[in-house]
Amino acid sequence: MEKLEPSKARTVIELLAEFDLSQASLPPSSHSPPPSFCSLAISTLPDSQTLIYVGTDSGALFLLSVDSNFDLPSPSSFYSNKVRLLRFVSVSNGAIHSIHVVSQIGKILVVSDGHLYLINSLLLQPVKKLGLLNGVMAVARRVYSSDSESSHWIGAGRISENSSVSKRLLKKIGGGIRSNGVKIKDLELNSSEDSNCIFAVATGKKIVLIEFILGNRFDRSDEDVDGSFVVLKEIQWALGVKTMVWLDDAIIVGGDSGYYLISCITGQCALIFSLPDASGPPRLKLLLKNFKVLLLVDNVGIFADSHGQPVSGSLIFRRAPDSIGELSLYVAIVRDGKIELYHKKSGACVQGLSFGGTGVGRCVLANEEVSSGSFLAVATPSKVVCYRKMCAEEQIKDLLRKKNFVEAISLAEELEGEGEITKEMLSFVHAQVGFLLLFDLHFEKAVDHFLLAETMQPSELFPFIMRDPNRWSLLVPRNRYWGLHPPPAHIEDVVEDGLLAIDRAIFLRKAGVETAIDEEFLLNPPTRTDLLQSAFKNIIRYLQVSRDKDLSPSVREGVDTLLMYLYRSLNYVDEMEKLASSENSCILEELDTLLEDSGHLRALAFLYANKGVSSKALAIWRVLARNYSSGLWRESVEENDLKDTSVTVISGRRTAAIEASKILEESSDEDLILQHLGWISDVDQELAVQVLTSEIRTNQLLPDDVITAIDPRKVEVLQRYLQWLIEDQGSNDSQFHTLYALSLAKSALEALESESATENADNRRIKKMKNYDYENNAIFDSPVRERLQIFLDSSDLYEPEDVLELIGESELWLEKAILYRKLGQELLVLQILALKLEDCEAAEQYCAELGRPDAYMQLLDMYLDPQNGKEPMFTAAVRLLHNHGESLDPLQVLERLSPDMPLQLASDTILRMLRARLHHHRQGQIVHNLSQAVDIDVRLARLEERARHIQISDESMCDSCHAHLGTKLFAMYPDDSIVCYKCFRRQGESTSVTGRNFKRDVLFKPGWLVSR
Repeated sequence: MEKLEPSKARTVIELLAEFDLSQASLPPSSHSPPPSFCSLAISTLPDSQTLIYVGTDSGALFLLSVDSNFDLPSPSSFYSNKVRLLRFVSVSNGAIHSIHVVSQIGKILVVSDGHLYLINSLLLQPVKKLGLLNGVMAVARRVYSSDSESSHWIGAGRISENSSVSKRLLKKIGGGIRSNGVKIKDLELNSSEDSNCIFAVATGKKIVLIEFILGNRFDRSDEDVDGSFVVLKEIQWALGVKTMVWLDDAIIVGGDSGYYLISCITGQCALIFSLPDASGPPRLKLLLKNFKVLLLVDNVGIFADSHGQPVSGSLIFRRAPDSIGELSLYVAIVRDGKIELYHKKSGACVQGLSFGGTGVGRCVLANEEVSSGSFLAVATPSKVVCYRKMCAEEQIKDLLRKKNFVEAISLAEELEGEGEITKEMLSFVHAQVGFLLLFDLHFEKAVDHFLLAETMQPSELFPFIMRDPNRWSLLVPRNRYWGLHPPPAHIEDVVEDGLLAIDRAIFLRKAGVETAIDEEFLLNPPTRTDLLQSAFKNIIRYLQVSRDKDLSPSVREGVDTLLMYLYRSLNYVDEMEKLASSENSCILEELDTLLEDSGHLRALAFLYANKGVSSKALAIWRVLARNYSSGLWRESVEENDLKDTSVTVISGRRTAAIEASKILEESSDEDLILQHLGWISDVDQELAVQVLTSEIRTNQLLPDDVITAIDPRKVEVLQRYLQWLIEDQGSNDSQFHTLYALSLAKSALEALESESATENADNRRIKKMKNYDYENNAIFDSPVRERLQIFLDSSDLYEPEDVLELIGESELWLEKAILYRKLGQELLVLQILALKLEDCEAAEQYCAELGRPDAYMQLLDMYLDPQNGKEPMFTAAVRLLHNHGESLDPLQVLERLSPDMPLQLASDTILRMLRARLHHHRQGQIVHNLSQAVDIDVRLARLEERARHIQISDESMCDSCHAHLGTKLFAMYPDDSIVCYKCFRRQGESTSVTGRNFKRDVLFKPGWLVSR
């Protein structure tokens, strides 16, 4: 046999049983030559017993029985003992051309010597010859595919237009029962399209479509069926028929000239393709697995659908077959004592077996007439060989033993797609292949298969990472794999054993002995380091993906802990820190000593913080901050003297301080916070402030303890904390307000002294650096004096005397002014604003706040007589007179004007003052006279209203009690309503009988208004 391609070879079938005709005990026969097998059919009973029908060239039909449930023995001689010859019958004197199992009626349909014979399936009843149909050349059962729509192709008459006159006449008169047992009465026939009892019979010049009558249609059992059938249709066909299949509504016929497609609906015929002149006889095979038809041209098989259209490519066999069969995903052929299996999709020959020697003669192949069949039978002229499809697991195991992993996975995926194995089984195969590849040192491919094994547990890899016994030893599932690989071992042991196997294979190869070791390893042996690194990298890849799965808590702990263990082995610093700082299930006890010994302190600090061990985490960050120069993170400062700039890269110290501050911002442990506050503020004062003012923590710190703990040299930290207490927390404690004011005042004094000490040009660079320190590097955005001024002006809870005592001898005049104003010393405030600061606008605004005219006069006196040898401020005085001169007494102004004041500066202002004074006087007189006129008009209107006369008659009535007034006393309200005196006393003088209250709702009459 030709050698198969190793990558495609599979073990699909195995020998099940043999039957040798020469060794069977048969009765004496008059035939001079012994009979030869020429046809074959298989039927499987519900009790797992397989019946094989074998036809001979002498017209005898043999019934063999094979039990498919027994285990195959080791001696090959035992195969023949498992086939039993049940019985045989003589059908005719000619060769049996074909055998068809009609299981629905428990019969066997045999084509022999141009006739049809119907026999009981167990050959227990006499042979029944079916009349009417003579010269039968081929028979095909109708197969109805599941995805095809039913077609009512039979029609109302059931007999085609080309039927004989006698049949049409018989149809016209109502039909009847022919003496030969053929029924054509249509009114009683309601055959089912998918009953599998409809056959196409090719006779001399026509194709007859018949249906066997089931027993229950005439109140009889199937065993009582006597071979009655109905002629459904006749199709004229003048060409010869060698082979034929019927799929849905199409009959495909193979003749000497080619293949034809006949519609059973219309009877029309179409040529599919012609056969070459020198080609062999046509052969057809209906493939029940996917409802396709295989058309053969010599050694080429073409797949076609029910419409005769080519589909799914073609198969090329090594030789033209004698017979064709189907088994699951494969097409089987026989020729010259050999059986070969070809994959339907790939076309590759996956298995070949020999069952006879050279010159065995023509062979016949048969398979079960069901899509899920698992048996094949081959008949040579003198022997029947039975094959059984190996179970899916055994097929895959065989490929794995041969280390044909690609083909094993391909087979498993095909079987899963066909529904022969479950998805869980496919996952199991991926895991099995992964372990085999792992022990073969192909770690990347192994993990690729592990990732495809959805049912595989990550704990199955734990023994490869950490030696037993360990915390997770009991979590490792004891999966019963197929025993194709060694038990789990530490990956270092796996690598050691693999390297020993490679060395052994290299030695054996030099001695001419072939081994199963990978050729790549033999040509370029790997090193232990490379293999371990590859193993760790790929196991890391698997564990990373496993973290996203739904795992039990204990398994998740193992995954994260061992992932950190592998990161540490490969010195993956970034991955370690990322895992340690994110949400994880690492077991701290398994990693703390390991990480500390290996020097991965940052990762350990992240892990401590993540697990709530803040004290240890902060201790590590403190050590790293102090020893940053010897670690992995160094501070680098690049200075460019030409541009006088400096660029600072984030240092390791600041990184440590940042991470520590994140922990402390969430902590409410006051002792822990204050313990680490000092070194954090040494690195970055802003971080220290963030720690103290964090809003995240549950319980805030005690302010007194914090203020005491802050280093006195960290002035800005103290100020920022006090500012947060006062502004953000709304503290009203005068102690904090005073402390904040004093701290700001001290900083302002220092800044003032620093500015005054660096005024000369020689120290300009120092001044610039000082400003950088006080402003750019400060944690405040605004200058200290501005903050001091704002706070002194806005707060009323500090002690002004304490602040004045501190800044009394300084040049902080504006701050002093604010403090004096708090103390109510108005004169000192005006003196500072007007004379020290010379801020005229501020001085005038302060006078306006005081709201007294004498304040402006005091300010004018200061401008005109500054004292202390200072020149009079005439311009400021003129500005004051210009803006507020109308509020001053001109005589007092003239009295206070200095004789030295230039007349041209004050003349216009004084003139305007006098005019404004006169204008105000006259305007007051006008307002006074107008008021007197209004008063006179009001009195006159009141007098006229009181002098108005009211006439009362005998018919006048009280608007309230409706009593006649007569000579009674009465009262009249402004709205002209009249009531008696009694009702007036009850109503009151402000509310009339209409309910109007004149005190709240004043009444005006046109005559009362002043019209002048």
